[in-house]
Amino acid sequence: MSPPPSVSAASSRTEKENEDARSDGGRGWRFWIIFLALCMSLFLTALDLASVSTALPSIIHDLNGTDSFVWVSSAYNLACTAVLPLSGRLADIFGRREVLLVSILIFGAGSAVTAAAQSMNMLIAGRTIQGVGSGAIQVLVAIVTADLIPLKDRGFFQSLTGATFSLASAGGPFIGGAIAQRTTWRWLFYLNLPLCGIAFAVCLVFLRLRKPPIESYSKAFFAIDWIGNAIIIGSATSCILALTWAGIQYPWSSPQVIAPLVIGLVGFGAALVYDRYFASHPVVPAIIINNRTSLGGYIASFLHGLVVNSVAFYLPTYFQAAKIATPLLSGLYLFPSAITISPSAIAQGIIISKTGKYRVIQVIGWCAMLLGVGLLTLLDDNTSVAISIPFQIIAAVGFGFLYATTFSVLAPLDPTQNAAALSFLLFVRTLSSAWAISISATILQNQLRTHLPPAFLAQIPPGHDIAYSAIPIIPTLAQPLQNEVRAAFADSIRLIWHVLLAFAGAGLLSVLLQKDVALHSKMDKRWGMKEHKKGGAGAAEEGAKGVPSSETDTDTEKPVVVDVAEGQLGGEVQVLPGDALQPQRD
Repeated sequence: MSPPPSVSAASSRTEKENEDARSDGGRGWRFWIIFLALCMSLFLTALDLASVSTALPSIIHDLNGTDSFVWVSSAYNLACTAVLPLSGRLADIFGRREVLLVSILIFGAGSAVTAAAQSMNMLIAGRTIQGVGSGAIQVLVAIVTADLIPLKDRGFFQSLTGATFSLASAGGPFIGGAIAQRTTWRWLFYLNLPLCGIAFAVCLVFLRLRKPPIESYSKAFFAIDWIGNAIIIGSATSCILALTWAGIQYPWSSPQVIAPLVIGLVGFGAALVYDRYFASHPVVPAIIINNRTSLGGYIASFLHGLVVNSVAFYLPTYFQAAKIATPLLSGLYLFPSAITISPSAIAQGIIISKTGKYRVIQVIGWCAMLLGVGLLTLLDDNTSVAISIPFQIIAAVGFGFLYATTFSVLAPLDPTQNAAALSFLLFVRTLSSAWAISISATILQNQLRTHLPPAFLAQIPPGHDIAYSAIPIIPTLAQPLQNEVRAAFADSIRLIWHVLLAFAGAGLLSVLLQKDVALHSKMDKRWGMKEHKKGGAGAAEEGAKGVPSSETDTDTEKPVVVDVAEGQLGGEVQVLPGDALQPQRD
């Protein structure tokens, strides 16, 4: 069956015509409202994630949670990681808007439970619910952005979403510290409720997106790769359990750590094998990882996450312990990072959009990261806080530039793989956060046992985390014990910076795996903004391309011809109605 003439005409437009359409104002006000709603949703989750670090000592003290504090972050990361691959597939079935709205509601519910927590168990439960909502929100923001904007033009817009996340991540410690010090840490989570309400309302009213018709939602739901998802969720749970216990509750060499860690790593491999050879609708299609450029992008993203999350989590610890800064001041001292990461992310996006060269941007980013983190190794207990400012700025330039790894992942793939590729990319980045916090916490814990004065160590109850138990009492110590403890913290954290240098060096080498694949202008036309009927005829307002389409506000039942990206498939692919979950074998 041949495609309708109107659709064929739209899909056969030349690249020059598409560019002309974009220059003629293809991005109308509805597109910008939608994009603002996406940024608001992303800001919500990033701010919550980052602000907890500086408020954590206050939370632990209030709820007497020194023996379970690590689960405040780990439960969130576990839930967020587990839901990421599934979120992309649910969005393919039920639609981007519907899944995003439910995700915002879930995140708001988790915030309410966390804010009202009267015990560590209740708080951890709330953080788990928040993690489910946060993971789905992050995936949906990335997928909708890809639906609206072709990869060739996406650099600037991706840099805006990256800058939004970075700004919230860098400003979160300051906000969290201010709230914990001036009011109560509970307001850190209560404030999420009005923000969730605003984001939900904007998305509900303005986020009007097309979706392919589904003949049977129940059949599509059960066609999801539930076995593959179960293996991935179980593997992520096993790994994060091991990383949560490692070095704190049990030694790294203990069976309680080694067994779940091995099970988790083997499980990830088993999931990839199952999806490659057995699953009809794989959650991780082999096509998204079987080329060296995409694989290099995933590796670089993982290493980038290791460094960024470790610095964001443990630089405030340095300020609070070695410099005796209050939670508010420790957040303020991180402000140089906040005002540098966002402009850097925007700059790299603009450069990539203009030049298409994302590998050289990554090289610059890794070099800046190596220099900045290397300079952090010079910090000690007597270093002026002002000295840390240029160190942070240099490292933050690298952090912002390395959002370019997304282009490495997507450039070799056709747009029909956007949802699966972006879900897996965010899965990798989120999993790296768990590894980062665990590795750095283990280093700090072991180093403190070596460097802290025995008289001070005796004050820490057995089985409790040394760092978070010690920080609140450092200002009350008499001299010279206080200076000895401050120096011990500075020396212990220095080893974290040395380990991060090794990760950054490995990240620089990951660029060698990649090639400069041309950034294409193709779109998956099953998705995008719904058109408005003008003068009785439907005129598509495609958010990024302005390409005419035969669709109206009512989804058409005709096949849609999809232009696919260069390098994987040639020509056109005919997508039939109800086929949002096609088998995706090689």
